Amino acid sequence: MSSDAAVVEQEGFATESLWQRLKDNFKAGNLGSWPVILALWIVVAIFWQTAPNFATPANFTNLITQMAGTCLLAYGVVFVLLIGEIDLSIAFVSGIAGVVVAKLQEPEPLGPDLVWYLCIAAAILATTAIGALQGSFVALIGVPSFVVTLAGFLVWQGVIQLTVPGVVVIQDDMINNSSNYFFSEKYGWIMAAVVSIAYVGGMAISAISNRRHGIAMRDPALWILKLVVVPVIAFATVVILNKDRGVPFALLLVVGALVVWTFVAKRTTFGRHVYAVGGNAEAARRAGINVARIRILVFMISGAMAGLGGIVLAARLNSVDTNAGGGTLLIDAIAAAVIGGTSLFGGRGEVRNALIGAILISVISNGMFILGYSTGTIYVVTGLILLFAVTFDTVVRRRQIKAGR
Repeated sequence: MSSDAAVVEQEGFATESLWQRLKDNFKAGNLGSWPVILALWIVVAIFWQTAPNFATPANFTNLITQMAGTCLLAYGVVFVLLIGEIDLSIAFVSGIAGVVVAKLQEPEPLGPDLVWYLCIAAAILATTAIGALQGSFVALIGVPSFVVTLAGFLVWQGVIQLTVPGVVVIQDDMINNSSNYFFSEKYGWIMAAVVSIAYVGGMAISAISNRRHGIAMRDPALWILKLVVVPVIAFATVVILNKDRGVPFALLLVVGALVVWTFVAKRTTFGRHVYAVGGNAEAARRAGINVARIRILVFMISGAMAGLGGIVLAARLNSVDTNAGGGTLLIDAIAAAVIGGTSLFGGRGEVRNALIGAILISVISNGMFILGYSTGTIYVVTGLILLFAVTFDTVVRRRQIKAGR
């Protein structure tokens, strides 16, 4: 073994030339989310210097509330992409959730006037059932997901237009709070502390467990850096948000869903099966994995997250109309997952990719809007970024195949 790549193990730690590791990862196309994170920092730095009012607490708050709904949809997209499928119906499925919650909360005689939690539960159950239905066509009959969800795109758009008479106002404050509620300064600090303690505790437990099993820590300095970064981000976010209206409940939903689905993807048997099916469905089947069941469950996750995102999007406007789920929502959700680093070819990606991609798209749209660029220009830029991300993913996949990964 060469001196550059030498690994020295001592007292449970392993250190290796960081530069050598970076070179090896680059050659193999194993770059993770770092290119997107770097691009995000560059974009933020540019707008920080050029866009008036970009770097203000009020605009930071607006960015979070604007991206929350799209990000929740993108979490579901990540799971679908991980098994090598696509869901083109998520935008209008989210619109169905908005319509259901709006219709059920309407006061009598216009509606049943149900309590808020029943409205939300019914909306998410409806969209989860839609996911199960569409997933069944893919998993049990073998219809390509592109065709099934494209049909869903048309069907659910039509259902919305047939059932919504103009505009339905959401009058229930608890439903609207899913997007428009802000925590007090004290609760903001409490949440930052809880997130930091939970993250540091999880990292420590993982390190102790690895040590007990004889797994050496490859880079203690990088581990310490990771240990510090999340608490710093958490408290810095609260500092900025408390200068405006406080921490939005929508951010709590985004972070909570990220934690839950990351745990599901990385720490459960189901999650390992998802990656296995995406890597090679036939090999997964021969290994005893119920591929059809995994596919149906993944589409149910996509439907459920579309439902939650749709409720947040409807609450942000305090209403739904015939265009619920329309516009660029579908493209933004899929682009967030892909730009963030989830592979279109299946088997590679993480839930956090959706968050990173959603932040990048929102920052670009927000900054260009402040600078006075037209909507058309913003669409062109977003499309080019998506094309670059997919091209990059294709090149990375070829490198990985050559490297035997």
